[in-house]
Amino acid sequence: MRTSTLGGLTVSAQGLGCMGMSEFYGHTDWDESVATIHRALDLGVTFLDTADIYGAGHNEVLVGRAIAGRRDEVQLATKFGIDRSFGDGRRVRRGEPAYVKRSCEASLLRLGVDVIDLYYLHRPPETVEIEETIGAMAGLVAAGKVRYLGLSETDGDLLRRAYAVHPIAAVQSEYSLWSREPETVVAGAMRDLGVGLVPYSPLGRGFLTATLDVTALGERDFRSHNPRFAGEAGAANQAIADAVRSVAEAKGVAPAQVAIAWVYAQADRLGVPIVPIPGTKRVKWLEQNVAALDVTLTASELAILDPLADQVAGARY
Repeated sequence: MRTSTLGGLTVSAQGLGCMGMSEFYGHTDWDESVATIHRALDLGVTFLDTADIYGAGHNEVLVGRAIAGRRDEVQLATKFGIDRSFGDGRRVRRGEPAYVKRSCEASLLRLGVDVIDLYYLHRPPETVEIEETIGAMAGLVAAGKVRYLGLSETDGDLLRRAYAVHPIAAVQSEYSLWSREPETVVAGAMRDLGVGLVPYSPLGRGFLTATLDVTALGERDFRSHNPRFAGEAGAANQAIADAVRSVAEAKGVAPAQVAIAWVYAQADRLGVPIVPIPGTKRVKWLEQNVAALDVTLTASELAILDPLADQVAGARY
């Protein structure tokens, strides 16, 4: 496994998004999820991503149990800042200093660890200015509870304001060949400040794998209501998945590997380190995703894939 550096933190070149092991993507299985995390570590995928809201804390507990006895192998990332305690329809993006400290202590307890390697603000706060939140997060670093700070789904202006308070190691954003907003919204500031990009959903929430039957998604799977998956937009977007599959078939690899390889191929163009964190709860998909590290796309293949974002129908949420 290759490694990459995010603002001083050395991580595996590919991470593992653990969210779906607890919520949002249908049926979950604790034992299968733990086995997937163990297999990830065996393969050198040691950069694990979770958050306090995934399964209302369930995911942090799961990840913590899975890495027990192997903590030294792991670069552990978690997030805070989205308060769902009043229901999903009344979410609040919070960042008050007392809330920051309380959230960190709760995450440390659920994870069963003494320190979090990378602590993200999950979304820009509504309750205070971002400088106040980052100041409180900097206090966690000073107290030895957190090693590096990150932001999730931010823009260049907020990144610069946050960085002026304390260095930011990484920005986590949705980024794939059909979700390219970070290129125009935040990449310039990241490049100027030396901040790495951690793309989540590099597989388009599974749409780009050519293995997803949209009609079979259950009510517990949020994609069944997602604008890009439903109705006419979902049908129109099938042409994007078909194009990825065509490239993959000609190359003799899986469509998922083409989608991830495309993300890696953007690092030089954007001028920032890129460490994708494809999410899965099954070993076979994990192994397929890791194999994408050995896939290099040609200029002609990139020429087919690059324009696909212009064809996307439907918003991300």
